[in-house]
Amino acid sequence: MLLAFVINSLLVALAVVIHHEALNFLFFLGRRLSVRRNVSVLIGVFGALVAHVVEIWMFALGYMYMYHSPHFGTLEGNFTGSLLDSAYFSFTTYTSLGLGDIEPFGALRFTVGLEALTGLVLITWTASFLFLKMQRFWKLGPDQ
Repeated sequence: MLLAFVINSLLVALAVVIHHEALNFLFFLGRRLSVRRNVSVLIGVFGALVAHVVEIWMFALGYMYMYHSPHFGTLEGNFTGSLLDSAYFSFTTYTSLGLGDIEPFGALRFTVGLEALTGLVLITWTASFLFLKMQRFWKLGPDQ
């Protein structure tokens, strides 16, 4: 259980650091590039999506490792143990979609819960970042 705690902590910490660095890079990139405001917002959206996909694949690799090790439990249902199945499961977990066709058992349940919580926090962080980015370009009316 201690090893599962360490792996889970590393996955969450790495996801948060990746996201922080991605948003930080997008912030500075947006200040340095002299492009139209719509292009700047699009760069922010696509950049954030790339960060999320990297984080999801990182969790997928964590699932692969934990699934193929006898100490962490298993994933059952529509799951073959492949990297593609791990990525699919990670995408549905990170986004809290949770289709239910794959069910975790053992210590993997904690990884699944932590990924869902991490995804929720990082997706809302992205929403806040993009809101502030777009707000910067919105023009206030003459009475405001």
